[in-house]
Amino acid sequence: MTRLAHRRPGSGTRPRVAIPQLRCARADCNDVLATQQLTEFLAVVADRPDEAAAQHAAVECAARALGADLAVLTVDGGVVAAVGLSAERIPAGALTEIAAGRRADLEVDGRRYAVTLAHLGGVVPGVLVLGRRTPFTVEEVCLLRGMARVLELSLQALHLIEMERRQAAENDRLITSLQRRQRLFDELGSVQRAIARREPLRRVLDQITASAAELLDVEMAGLTVLDLDDPARTSLIASRGVPDEAVPRLQAVPVAALGVAGLAIMGDELVAVDDYANSPIAVPEIVRARLKSVMAVPVHEDGTVVGALFVGSYQEIRAWDRASQEILQAFAEHVSLAITDARTLREMNHAFHDSLTGLANRSLFRTRTENALATTGAGGVATLLVDLDRFKVVNDSLGHATGDRLLAAVADRLRECLRAGDTAARLGGDEFAVLLPVVTEPAAVQVARRIVHALREPFDLDGREVFASCSVGVAYAESGLVDAEDLLVRADLAMSEAKKQGKDQLAVFEPAMRESFQRHLELEADLRRAVLRHEFELRFQPIVRLRTEEISGLEALVRWQHPERGMIPPLEFIPLAEETGLIVPIGEWVLREACRQAARWNAQRDGQAPLTVSVNLSAVQLERADLPQLVAAALAESGLPARCLIIELTESLLVDHRPETLRRLEEIKALGVRLAIDDFGTGYSSLAYLRNFPVDIIKIDKSFVDDIGDLPAAAALTLGIIQLGQALQLSTVAEGIEDAGQLSELAGGNCELGQGYYFAEPLTATAMDDLLFPRQE
Repeated sequence: MTRLAHRRPGSGTRPRVAIPQLRCARADCNDVLATQQLTEFLAVVADRPDEAAAQHAAVECAARALGADLAVLTVDGGVVAAVGLSAERIPAGALTEIAAGRRADLEVDGRRYAVTLAHLGGVVPGVLVLGRRTPFTVEEVCLLRGMARVLELSLQALHLIEMERRQAAENDRLITSLQRRQRLFDELGSVQRAIARREPLRRVLDQITASAAELLDVEMAGLTVLDLDDPARTSLIASRGVPDEAVPRLQAVPVAALGVAGLAIMGDELVAVDDYANSPIAVPEIVRARLKSVMAVPVHEDGTVVGALFVGSYQEIRAWDRASQEILQAFAEHVSLAITDARTLREMNHAFHDSLTGLANRSLFRTRTENALATTGAGGVATLLVDLDRFKVVNDSLGHATGDRLLAAVADRLRECLRAGDTAARLGGDEFAVLLPVVTEPAAVQVARRIVHALREPFDLDGREVFASCSVGVAYAESGLVDAEDLLVRADLAMSEAKKQGKDQLAVFEPAMRESFQRHLELEADLRRAVLRHEFELRFQPIVRLRTEEISGLEALVRWQHPERGMIPPLEFIPLAEETGLIVPIGEWVLREACRQAARWNAQRDGQAPLTVSVNLSAVQLERADLPQLVAAALAESGLPARCLIIELTESLLVDHRPETLRRLEEIKALGVRLAIDDFGTGYSSLAYLRNFPVDIIKIDKSFVDDIGDLPAAAALTLGIIQLGQALQLSTVAEGIEDAGQLSELAGGNCELGQGYYFAEPLTATAMDDLLFPRQE
């Protein structure tokens, strides 16, 4: 029997799938004409053999499409193509001011022209400026931006091909390498022609996937994209070499459970694993399928990750060299080109409004914000970002149709809160934005407060009363000081702060929020590297029988040993791991390692009662459909009997549970595993959980134990919880015992088990060895 020596109290802390599709919509003549012009523009640019020819063709085509009298394309401050006037007649100073947004007209030879412009990013940043005697409409501005995006992507493709040709010539590659490059050029050219011919998007994506598998000489390739309705999940929409029986299982998969492709999406970076079976991020099911090597690269749309292109080898371990990585990235860029092209046409067909709510869409909202920042005289401009707090709960519990009706009703209330000249937009999902031109900051805050109060009122949806509060971020700026994108980023940061403060409220942007967000991003990057480098350790805290102080079990607690910052507290990185989905690989490792260590200790106990091991489960892990199978696998691999494993769930985790949650818990219970409610007493429906969930153990929260010796009411409440557990035939565990007085009160009140610094702090596996099996002197 292992007993504990008393210690002094410590101070420790304890989908619809996102494939843009063309939809038939009622479009006026302008929409049809704009679509035709954009189609002509893409065909003309894609048909040019080099960068210079593409630039000149783009300028001519843009001028013709918008009826411009003059058009100029500058790259890195220099004019590379012009229509309507010669290069020497171009007023360079005025052009620079137009590009910087400081003026909206141009005077040449005594004539004044209204101008509009679109910026090109990528490897050849530049500005496309058009001028004519009459002002440009919002529709024409959006059409010009669509042309600029197509030109940007086409120039990127030409630049990539030119770089590959130049590199091959400079390095004097072997003939086999040159042939491989030529095959890549041919395949990319074929893809570009397919996009220009407006072939169906699925056919283009299938062509890209097959070409990637062939060029990289692998047996498997696939493209998975984020669902529109649930961006936390992805679905496979194109594949080569993926077994037919596996394709259905790759639909609506949580990003965090997608392995290497999921990491590429979450980290927005290429992830290459040579020896997959021995990788710390390997998924056992994939290892059993004999996958040797895998590589994935994110796919973007307008700079945002929308999916991942991945390849894998079943026959041999592959060293993913730089050439292989560049090939996969080249194909991923063409996936982006195909998706962006399809989305551009879809947006032209859908004009500039959200089809569900009738509000402005993101494109129109951004254009109006830019106009407001450029033209507002007195006062400034404010952007509000409005995000519903629990929309996913409504969607999951009542269905997508009810969720859509809720979004439409929210849009109606937003309209009621605004002035005639304000703009409300739906940016996507349950995220809305509001533009307030010619406004003061206090007035903008008043509008935000009005929106928060309006959305607190219940919604009547087909006779059902539904509640949907919101979090609002407010960003204000004087005209000319920021651009539209930065103003929206500020509002987003403020909205995130409102959610951190408890939701159902507003927050106004402050510069410190950007610094906090930057630190958050840095910690997230470190956490992603920690998963790959396996920087986590387990600590074990004994759980003892209070009457005998015999160790009956252990709670497994994860710690992060940062290579530079040292030990990072769980309260600092666990919420981030849950937010990013990284808790899935971390939690799976904790489960397997805890079972393995407990089985090892039990094998050395020489006939003594076996120890139990308790493992905390997060809400993200509980969402996994394969959770019961993961628990069964951890038990089977370690040899630990199911009765020795305890899964701990917090009350707050169960607040928003779905029927699937209860079914998974019942499947885990059927294995013989016991379930415990952690931090019992801190939730608001504790008795309901005890009745509805297959619970075996309740753990009394430390906040009750802290006051048990000082406050009679606290002692009475704690003893009441113990008696409740006895009446329901549940074991009770008191957490955070730190002194003998607390131990005496709890043991006298028939509390069965306890843990805390009075007995032992969380210990390393080596220290636990010494505690369980002390050396004989």
